[in-house]
Parts: sequence; structure tokens; C-alpha cells
Amino acid sequence: MKSVLLIGLGRFGRHMAERLIAEGNEILAVDINEERVNDAIDMVTDAQIGDATNEHFVESLGVRNFDLCVVAIGDNFQSSLEATALLKDCGASLVLARANRDVHAKFLLRNGADHVVYPEKEMAQRLAVKYGNDNIFDYIELTEEYAIYEIPVPDTWVGSSIVEKEVRKKYHISILATKEAGRMNPLPGADHVFRGAETLIVMGHFRDVRTVTKVK
Repeated sequence: MKSVLLIGLGRFGRHMAERLIAEGNEILAVDINEERVNDAIDMVTDAQIGDATNEHFVESLGVRNFDLCVVAIGDNFQSSLEATALLKDCGASLVLARANRDVHAKFLLRNGADHVVYPEKEMAQRLAVKYGNDNIFDYIELTEEYAIYEIPVPDTWVGSSIVEKEVRKKYHISILATKEAGRMNPLPGADHVFRGAETLIVMGHFRDVRTVTKVK
């Protein structure tokens, strides 16, 4: 369990709070908007109305006591930048900030953010890969070149085992799991026999995965 300071209770902030709570973490949520705070007060551990660009208010939060500080402000970049800098000045050990543009990310990183996320950009890229390819059902980017994909079993693999197809040696991908009828089978053994009704959760370079999706 981690203690998290979450600043900003817009759509992204609320979704982040819901997931963090579901993972068993404690959250102090802060927003300048009273209505947003009231809407979230039953969901988070604690909530406060306040201006995260005010130095005295940020100091009063005891920033050093949190394992993670999240700046989820999306509608005011200047406020996001000031809040990020103040958190770091007050001793925050780890600051995660939201950015909408590349230039915003650069300024956030220069002003104290340890990590920056692009929720809209990342989701758009994921959906573009997922819906722009007939043989890719899902996609999670790890780096610019490597990702985790959900793909169908090539027709010529059906009835053969992982070791028989020499998947890692020939295709340079790792099979993390198989999935059938909504049920996941993680880390299948080398003797796993491919079935046409299942899909594969694989990790690899995007070129290698695309090669596999074209195997007949």
C-alpha cells in the first residue's frame, strides 16, 4: 500500500483515483473546485479544497510523507507547471505529471516532474494500432520499438506446440499468455498446443509481431 497525493479531480484524476484505491492505496485528493472535491470525497481516503499553486497550502499537505504525488491537472498548464515545481520544492520524492503536448512534457520535466504521461496521446496510439490492424486485438506500448500485443494464432500453428514451431528462435517473440473465451492462461509451457479459438498475448519488436500476424 502506498500513500498518494493526487492533485486535480477532472476525468483523468478521478479515473486515476478509482484505480489507485482499487489497488489498495491511500489517497489524499486535492482540487480547487469544491464541487469536484465533494463528488470524490466518498471515493478517496481524504479530500481537500485548495490551490496547489499556493506555496503555503502545498507545504501544509506534508508532501514528504507521500510515496507518490500525481499532478492530474489537465485544463490549465500553468497551474500544472507551478504545482509540479512546488511539490518538488517541498520535498516530494516522486512526482508524476500529466501532459497534453510534447512541449508541456519538456517543461514539466525541467521543473521537477520525475515522469510524465500523455493519456490522450497514449490512448489514441493504442486505439490506432488496435483498430487499424485486422490481426491485432490489443496493444500496450513498452518502448518506441517494443510492445505487448494480443494477436490471433496463425493458421499454420494450429495443432502444433510452441516448441515445435520454435516461436522464440524463428520469430523472436515471447508468448506471455494464451486467451480463450475470456480466460487467460499465463506463461504457457513449451508443450502447449495452439488452438484456433485462442489468441496469443506476445511481447516483441513491432516488426517481428507484424511478421507473425502475416503468417498463413
